[in-house]
Amino acid sequence: MKILTVSDREEPLLTEKDAAGHFPGVDLILSCGDLPPEYLTRLVSAFNVPLCYVRGNHDIRYGDRPLYGCTDLHARVEKFKGLRFLGLEGSRWYNGGPQQYTDIQMRKMILSLWPRVWREGGVDIVIAHAPPRYIHDAEDPCHKGFKSFRTLINRYSPAYFFHGHIHAHFTDPSQRMTVVNGTHVINTYGHYLLDIKE
Repeated sequence: MKILTVSDREEPLLTEKDAAGHFPGVDLILSCGDLPPEYLTRLVSAFNVPLCYVRGNHDIRYGDRPLYGCTDLHARVEKFKGLRFLGLEGSRWYNGGPQQYTDIQMRKMILSLWPRVWREGGVDIVIAHAPPRYIHDAEDPCHKGFKSFRTLINRYSPAYFFHGHIHAHFTDPSQRMTVVNGTHVINTYGHYLLDIKE
């Protein structure tokens, strides 16, 4: 299964008429936040595949309803082609804006999801806007990661943890990734293509 992940930066190549030809075989798109809703709906049209998203700390125009052709995955566990997905929106609290959480708030949210995760037998892929603490994050109040994400990784060992929020440029895909207790933590700034061999 091929998964296209996006966050934080619009990339014209992904919404061109032949976008699906540049990225053949994409089965699912995951958005890790801070992207205009119109961009996400253009991606759905360009690739004609489902899109799941979480909102970032700058996503203030999404409203209460999921976008056309898209699924808001925040605080939910959903299955797609046999894989279990968990979504967690937002960033660390820094000025009281939307989609900002203290680490205690995020920990409580994750704890509330554990019965569902347990019933599903775990989780395979997490999509979040912010990174885990001390993995790809920064020290300013806005860009610190969540300690509670480290607990989630340690407890459930998802195969992949995708995040955005940290703007970085990469010369090689391996620079995006850090492996923590068997979990591949990936900064999906711009876009990243994951091919999961079945």
